[in-house]
Amino acid sequence: MNYDYDHKLMAACLRYARRHRGLTASNPSVGTLLVHFGTDGPRIVGRGVTAIGGRPHAERIAIDCAGELAIGSTAYVTLEPCAHHASTPPCAQALIHAGVSRVVTACSDPDERVNGRGHKMLQDAGIVTQTGLFRKNASEDLSGYFSRQLKRRPHVVLKLAVSSDGWLGIKGKEILITGRLARYYGHRMRAETDSILVGRGTVEADDPLLTCRLPGLRNRSPRRFVLDQKGRLPVGSQLVRTACTVPVTLITSWKYVLSNRLYYSGVRTISAEIIEDGLALFEVLEDIAAQGVSSLMVEGGAQVAESFLKADLVDEIALFTSKKSLKEGDIPSPLTQKKISKKFQLRRSLNLGDDRLTQFFRA
Repeated sequence: MNYDYDHKLMAACLRYARRHRGLTASNPSVGTLLVHFGTDGPRIVGRGVTAIGGRPHAERIAIDCAGELAIGSTAYVTLEPCAHHASTPPCAQALIHAGVSRVVTACSDPDERVNGRGHKMLQDAGIVTQTGLFRKNASEDLSGYFSRQLKRRPHVVLKLAVSSDGWLGIKGKEILITGRLARYYGHRMRAETDSILVGRGTVEADDPLLTCRLPGLRNRSPRRFVLDQKGRLPVGSQLVRTACTVPVTLITSWKYVLSNRLYYSGVRTISAEIIEDGLALFEVLEDIAAQGVSSLMVEGGAQVAESFLKADLVDEIALFTSKKSLKEGDIPSPLTQKKISKKFQLRRSLNLGDDRLTQFFRA
């Protein structure tokens, strides 16, 4: 066995797993490679990524792809194989039956039905197991799934586009802060997340679609949520008009749910309690998670962004900073490059034309 290839193959497995991010419902997008090692190096005999909708799992797909070639192979899996019976048998058992000789995983599964049981099942069957290879990278990719398992809420990404002098925009005007490359990257982020959230103020000011409009990725638009305490989402907005195509959910006070005039437009509703003149955000996130949503991008409104930061419900910050100033700006950003809490650590930075993206993760 040539262990020198482990890092390259797990890195490839992680890249493969990202293909279905945001498309696997409540299940995580997992990658699996089945590999034989010969004198001329490794040969991939089977591969799988969690299917759209969450079933079948990546291991099952890779095994079916490999057939008899799975016997004696090494399985690289980005998450510990499941150990519980659901609508299908456990993936750990499937690997055992397939005859793999070794399993390398990136991280353990925190699901209380798994949480080490998958690894133990493999070990009890005499299969060599190794875990923790690229754990940090896998944990980042699976952050939405982990958040639902451990916090009972989605992983929250706060996305902001800020001018060089710290403004989000100008009241009453639609202003493009960032350039084309940054906007394209934002659409790519939408394609990889389960859902997106804005406040009613953003809907009234900008009338956004909140869909992914990149060629080839238009069918990967996230579910759309709107915070609207009094249920006054404009009937003529683009969100309402497209609710039957891409789901829209109105989050409002229970007082306005039964009288919601948007129901026949396809808009669905979540009711929430009012706390300190605002919607109870933690309760809102629990309700969103209960619908199978693992990742949520908060994209619109200074007030909404401030509310999530104040409630300490932000897990990741995606800060797009433009080189241009906004001298007439009157909507200050709650965050700038110099005002990031020590709770967050810089993970990566990327130049996008004249703009710069910096991403911070909760420490």
